[in-house]
Amino acid sequence: MAEFGYSQWRKLDNAGLAFPAAAGESNNRVFRFYCQLNEAVDAELLQRALDQTMKKYPLYQAVLRKGLFWFYLERRDIRATVIPEEKPPCSNLYIRDKKSLLFEVSYYGNRINFEVFHALTDGTGAMHFLQELVKNYLMLAHPDVCFPELAPETDVTGRDQEEDSFSQYYSARGEKEREKKHFAVQIRGERLAQDEMRITEIEVPVRKMLAKARGYGVSLTVLIASMLLFAIHEEVPVNRRQHRPIVLMVPVNLRNYFPSQSMANFWGWIEVGYEFREDTTLTDVLAHVKGQFERELDKNRLAARLNAWVSLEKHPVLRAVPLGIKQFALAAGASVGSRNVTAVCSNVGIIRMPEEYAPYIDTFRLFCSTDTMQICSCTYGKKLEIGISSKLPADSIQRNFMRLLKEDGVPYQELENDFPGYKKERHRESKTLFSIFTFLCIAVVVICGMIDAMMSRQFGWSWFVTAGVFSAWLVVVVAYRKRRNLLKNEMWLLALISVIGFLWDCFTRWRGWSVDFLIPVAALVVLGSVPVIAKVQHLEKQEYLFYLVQACAFGFIPLVLMLAGVVRILYASILCVGISFLTLVGLFLFQKRATMQEMRKKFRI
Repeated sequence: MAEFGYSQWRKLDNAGLAFPAAAGESNNRVFRFYCQLNEAVDAELLQRALDQTMKKYPLYQAVLRKGLFWFYLERRDIRATVIPEEKPPCSNLYIRDKKSLLFEVSYYGNRINFEVFHALTDGTGAMHFLQELVKNYLMLAHPDVCFPELAPETDVTGRDQEEDSFSQYYSARGEKEREKKHFAVQIRGERLAQDEMRITEIEVPVRKMLAKARGYGVSLTVLIASMLLFAIHEEVPVNRRQHRPIVLMVPVNLRNYFPSQSMANFWGWIEVGYEFREDTTLTDVLAHVKGQFERELDKNRLAARLNAWVSLEKHPVLRAVPLGIKQFALAAGASVGSRNVTAVCSNVGIIRMPEEYAPYIDTFRLFCSTDTMQICSCTYGKKLEIGISSKLPADSIQRNFMRLLKEDGVPYQELENDFPGYKKERHRESKTLFSIFTFLCIAVVVICGMIDAMMSRQFGWSWFVTAGVFSAWLVVVVAYRKRRNLLKNEMWLLALISVIGFLWDCFTRWRGWSVDFLIPVAALVVLGSVPVIAKVQHLEKQEYLFYLVQACAFGFIPLVLMLAGVVRILYASILCVGISFLTLVGLFLFQKRATMQEMRKKFRI
């Protein structure tokens, strides 16, 4: 255990497991929670406030790493730094093979932004972090004001904050949900790029909205969800919604049903929807959605759903499946699951700050990256803040939603987007260069094929050119995609070059050069370069030990080939096996604890 009772590494919670696999260019699974102050933000004071906040929540000082079977979070001595807001909202935070924190704090004008990758925490965790950050900032900015603490929480330990509450409340013998899902209406059409995501923010007097909800006999969340369903249905052609409901995924804070102090993910969801007819009114939708909320938000049903989720994670066969295969399965599951949902509706609830802070805080707002459309809402003081994020080029659904507010007599204000990085053109020079390289490779193959066909009226030597170009392209692809982690890059290239060399040897009248020289020499080069790279890049032990073990394991392949009688010239192979063995022995003699700890992380099933 680390200081303050926090673990040096921990597995991802059940809700966070799918996010690394499902995150991509269409939806990077990042959400923004921000606070609008009544004064300009001082960057230096905000950095000091962030440093103080990290002392209370050090579990967020973690990077996402890959094991052989699961992702896990590992604490790293990386300082969280405040930056001016320049990138588009909800820009990518999880970059594969890059050891970076999974959140970002930025500022612009009067605004303090907290953006986070959803695998790290949920809306409740983000809200607590941002509240603490704002509190610390205002205390530093106004030292003459007596600001109270937000909450004592003296009995909350580090273990409580990082607890996997899904496993805590999982019951192997408990009832599991077996409800069959049905496909929902999908919003079809063109999709905007992530950095062009449309963001609509609406501010509503919370008393007016609550009064309207009470008049209908429903909760505030039911009213917002019903309005969104109705706004969507007006844009879906009749022939496309026949016999299919429009369905919303509604995230649920499970802490309201199962006591937990966890700052990690601890949320579930329910699905509510309506199958619209020609004469459907908003009142019809409200009554139906209210009944669905009452039925679904039952503790026993939520417990059964929780058991179903966690039982998959703990299934002995699924646990033993390598992470590479799991990633495809998780991504496919997320894709199939999205067919059951039309959009997402999330209400974080009331954000409370002591009244001493009120003169300095205007409001809190949030929105989230999305595949299609998501509406997020929260309440602070007298304001209900609604953020609608959309990948749809048109804003007709948002207009329908605001029209419903107006028709119900609820005043609202549509806020003007004030995000400096919004729709900002980004240059991807490395991606352009790679595209040029790919085109040139194809051009070489096509030109050589044409010349070969014209000269000999058949394809002869051009097949060798094609194989050579493809081999080179494959090596460059791996080097490009793994460029952020040189050690992982080396291991991939070692395996790839060995396989390519072996195949070339096989298909060019076997001479044995691949097993006599290529494989053992390549293994020795990688084995010798791992410590050099670790030294030059000042890597911590946990960043290079497992790659060194992998290189040693690969170094025993020549031994297998020698025993099989494939190797004819033994010098390189004997040298490779001997050095690999000595390196492995040295690791377990001089770095046994660190090596074993790293192996436990990587092989945790």
